Amino acid sequence: QVQLVESGGGSVQAGGALTLSCANSGLSVNMNCQAWFRQAPGKEREGISTIYTVLHKTYYSDSVKGRFAISLDSAKKSLTLQMNSLGTEDTAMYYCAAGNPPLSCSSGVCYCPVEPDKYNYWGQGTQVTVSS
Repeated sequence: QVQLVESGGGSVQAGGALTLSCANSGLSVNMNCQAWFRQAPGKEREGISTIYTVLHKTYYSDSVKGRFAISLDSAKKSLTLQMNSLGTEDTAMYYCAAGNPPLSCSSGVCYCPVEPDKYNYWGQGTQVTVSS
């Protein structure tokens, strides 16, 4: 049975930082993509960062590029999202996910996709609230 459990969410002031973690159990080591998504009230779920577990190639959405960093431990059991320079626009429920989707490729660069329907396994989410 696959389980993904997020932790590390909380409340922080604008400009602050948080680190989210996602521990998985029962997940095949052959699962090639792990990712972070977020969903703000009234908005669609947004893929913000992915990591190709084979080569640790990463992808960031424009909304978080340069501020967030995704990483995966060597055992592929712990996914982390370091979030810096947080703004009120980052307030959302954050989810980790895993799956085996085809890679998205553009101009010879391939990365794990950001579409939620490409991922089979999801955590329950952890809330991040950024106040001004």
